[in-house]
Amino acid sequence: MNIFAYALKRTIQAIPLLIIVSIISFTIIKLSPVDPLAELKLNPNITPQTLALEKQRLGLDLPFYQQYVRWGWNFLQGNLGISTSGEPVINRLMERIPNTLLLSFTTIFMTWLVGIPLGIYAALNWRKPIDRAMTILSSVGMAIPSFFFALLLLVFAVKTGLFPVGGLTSVGFENFSLPHKILDIIHHLILPTTVLFTISLASLQRQVRGNLLDVLESDYVKLAKAKGLSENTVVYKHALRNAINPMVTLLGFEFASLLSGAALTEYVFQYPGLGRLVLEAVMKSDINLVMASLMIGSIMLVLGNLIADILLKIVDPRIGEG
Repeated sequence: MNIFAYALKRTIQAIPLLIIVSIISFTIIKLSPVDPLAELKLNPNITPQTLALEKQRLGLDLPFYQQYVRWGWNFLQGNLGISTSGEPVINRLMERIPNTLLLSFTTIFMTWLVGIPLGIYAALNWRKPIDRAMTILSSVGMAIPSFFFALLLLVFAVKTGLFPVGGLTSVGFENFSLPHKILDIIHHLILPTTVLFTISLASLQRQVRGNLLDVLESDYVKLAKAKGLSENTVVYKHALRNAINPMVTLLGFEFASLLSGAALTEYVFQYPGLGRLVLEAVMKSDINLVMASLMIGSIMLVLGNLIADILLKIVDPRIGEG
């Protein structure tokens, strides 16, 4: 089976999953006690007629199943509906998705750039002081809550003034030169990226270390050593390739998990990303916005897993056969 056919097969298999996710998400939102029209009802200037028209506009006067069918049909047509703020959902998403992708890809790139060499180094120095120290540090990194760590860095930024405390750009950004704009965005990305990078790095480094240690104990590696092959050849040509294979699968999950894991970090730093938008939409019970965000997150999870599967197929062509 070639890669194109394999990718098409996995994509078709993901369609029922997306439908199930949409049904569960829609049901949970509808069962929420939060009234999407609560703010309007509290406004004494809003008449009952206006409330009725708004309810009709949002489709809240329809039975549950009709609301879902209506939403699903509109979604397939690319119509994501209108937010409770009166703005098209697609416009709000397009403002935030690039920012979240920038934060996610930056975090993933930094994590893998640093995490894999650290994991290899720790495995090759197993039970030595440096390995024990790295194990302790990674345990701390995995244990610290992202929300708490973000708050600590936010306090640090406020006290020192070394970093901006929110947003993605500075005031007057549109008047900056191109190099200045790039540096300004990087400056704003440092703190939220540090939070996500620290937590992701701890997990990746431990998994690379554990996988490589398991492979180094395998029979074929011991045989390669017995044949007199150099340590670099044994580790980097034979052992590392098999140790990295399981990490490729992790890449797909990590891509999607960053979207959800970044939500609290984005909220703390007032970063204009998708996670923060979803949190605000949930609190306001903005059904159209929440559903569109959840479906985009699910699609990105499927896409991330698909990319990981394709990479595994390239590494090991036997995958997907039979």
